[in-house]
Amino acid sequence: MDILHLVDRLEELVNQSRLIPFSHQVMINEDRLIDIIDQMRVSVPDETKKAQKVLADRDRLLAQATEEAERYKEIARRERDMIVDQEQIVQHARIRAEQIAETARREAAGIVSESDEYATQTLATMETEIMRVLQQVRNGILLLRTQRGNRDNDPDESNA
Repeated sequence: MDILHLVDRLEELVNQSRLIPFSHQVMINEDRLIDIIDQMRVSVPDETKKAQKVLADRDRLLAQATEEAERYKEIARRERDMIVDQEQIVQHARIRAEQIAETARREAAGIVSESDEYATQTLATMETEIMRVLQQVRNGILLLRTQRGNRDNDPDESNA
């Protein structure tokens, strides 16, 4: 039987009992009172067992929930660490990529500069050679014109 029901019956017994005049005391039926008390004695251990079972269940559920929360926290920590590691790897990769790109830019600028210098030197050399050849061509033309002019002016060569 439910302990609260028995307490209600006990209260009902007190309320139904007769008052002793000029006092705050009541006359209670002893048999009914003893019967309710006996039922309470039997009921209290049952209620206590139920309460202990509820407390044990609560403690077990609390332990499970705590264990599960710790597992989730550990999983979250591992994922966080993995993300942080990946971020660091990505950051290092970006820095390394920038370093490589900067080195490539410097090397490319050096190659372009060297290429420009080589092209300038080659063109200057070619210009010198072309100027030398042009001068030889001019000298040859001038020589030929001079020889032809001498032949045109030389009477011996015209009659022969």
